[in-house]
Amino acid sequence: MTSTSSRYARVLSIAGSDSGGGAGIQADLKTFAALGCYGMTAVTALTAQNTLGVAGIHPVPSEFLKAQIRAVVEDIGVDAVKLGMLHAPEIVEVVAWAIDHYRLPNVVLDPVMVATSGDRLIAKETVEVMVRELFPRAIVITPNLDEAALLIGREIRGEAELDDAATELLALGARAVLLKGGHLPGKDVVDLLAEAGGERLRLASERIASQNLHGTGCTLSSAIAAHLALGSDLPQAVERARGYVVAAMQAGAGFKVGHGHGPLNHGFAPVPSVRLPS
Repeated sequence: MTSTSSRYARVLSIAGSDSGGGAGIQADLKTFAALGCYGMTAVTALTAQNTLGVAGIHPVPSEFLKAQIRAVVEDIGVDAVKLGMLHAPEIVEVVAWAIDHYRLPNVVLDPVMVATSGDRLIAKETVEVMVRELFPRAIVITPNLDEAALLIGREIRGEAELDDAATELLALGARAVLLKGGHLPGKDVVDLLAEAGGERLRLASERIASQNLHGTGCTLSSAIAAHLALGSDLPQAVERARGYVVAAMQAGAGFKVGHGHGPLNHGFAPVPSVRLPS
């Protein structure tokens, strides 16, 4: 028999499926692979979706979500977790149970709450359960400005308001917040990483003019999870993930995919699978 002395960096995405391949678990798997990790999934919902929008959503029962998580974790194991679309309270509760039961490490929560159109994607009671059950369990949450506004009950109108908004999000129980400022006007995009009781890190980059930005938030959160699985601390993981997303946006700007908002170019410079000690 051949013995093995190394393993992959294992990252689990618990999120919805995007049939168009630009966001959701499809974007997550592409990101994990591009960064040298081994990706796995537990699907929370199926969507009929393309570059023009979402035509339908088919939720996965909570017991089947639990079965997916159990199958993956008890056999393969997990080094980091990315959480995406969690559409119902019972789905959130299964995820919270799994984090505690399996002591899942490096949980990155992308609180998918608001569509690009501004429409709410999940009910108020689901948001409340997510805040209560998952904010304290995640190593970082990654809201955009619309999601942050929904959580703190007010709009964020400028870069000067990012610090106060991050403080309010931390007060809801989050251990760290990456507040994404991409929806603010200006030639630069500024994001803020704030850790409870820690220093704050501002990250800025020049805004990229592109039609292909679908799945940016999914990709960023999954890239953070990948870098945590590879051994980076949180500030390093955020910086490296953000660099990957910016480069993927630049590399994808010149492509035509569908008739609407296309995806990033996740595979612009793939990294070979990283070997970790078994």
